[in-house]
Amino acid sequence: MDPAQRAGQASAAAAVAAEAEDALDGDGGPPPDLTAAAFFDVDNTMMVGASIFHFARGLAARKFFTTSDLAGFAWEQIKFRVGGRESDVSGHRDTALSFVAGRPVDEVVSLGEEIYDELMADRIWAGTRALAQMHLDAGQRVWLVTATPVELARIIARRLGLTGALGTVAESTDGLFTGRLVGEILHGPAKAHAVRALAASEGLDLRRCTAYSDSVNDVPMLSAVGTAVAVNPDSELRDVAKARNWQIRDFRTGRKAARIGVPSVLGAGAVAGAVAAGLAYRKR
Repeated sequence: MDPAQRAGQASAAAAVAAEAEDALDGDGGPPPDLTAAAFFDVDNTMMVGASIFHFARGLAARKFFTTSDLAGFAWEQIKFRVGGRESDVSGHRDTALSFVAGRPVDEVVSLGEEIYDELMADRIWAGTRALAQMHLDAGQRVWLVTATPVELARIIARRLGLTGALGTVAESTDGLFTGRLVGEILHGPAKAHAVRALAASEGLDLRRCTAYSDSVNDVPMLSAVGTAVAVNPDSELRDVAKARNWQIRDFRTGRKAARIGVPSVLGAGAVAGAVAAGLAYRKR
């Protein structure tokens, strides 16, 4: 199994386990539609900017690393996004998540809760949130699919009332992060592997499923489902969407679209490098 497949399988397994753990009986919701679901990218799709960058800002404020490290983190993301080479991600795989190596998982999750309230809650796109609610109201399950660490992705999903999240899985032993990943960062083809693995586990008919993203990096995931929607798309994804007759939803104003979408520098594609390259800058 190649690293992308392993990452997808690990992410799907983690999502299924979390869904079972969080399941609520008798919630009074609509009748469940068991074979259809929706999958949402996070950065610049569900949230303005990159969730891992907001998380890094929160950690910097708590002295996990310095503000100059944070600047280096941002610069690495710009280079990755503009350069567009998948090797820029995989080359950093062995040092990914070094910023939390040795830290308790529970501590990082607790900090994620705080940082979500401080820096992320008011950055959710209302239009995208409404799309997710549309699926929930139809009895469909809704998952986030993101390169962000799965612990942070689950916090976002829970706060939005969604089913769960597929995210990058960090290895942990005895409740402590090791600083290594399971497989690789959940990015590009790995997202498609995760969606397919989850569908197989949950009995979903991918032809009845919908996926949403802003980035051309997510074309594999968008192509894996019956309905693909480009949300706040970068220019390359907009071109693909038009060529394939995919739906396009843009919730940005003209000025904001220009600022965020050139070329979504800290967006969905950037997150793939965010965990690995940027946060490794912190001082030990």
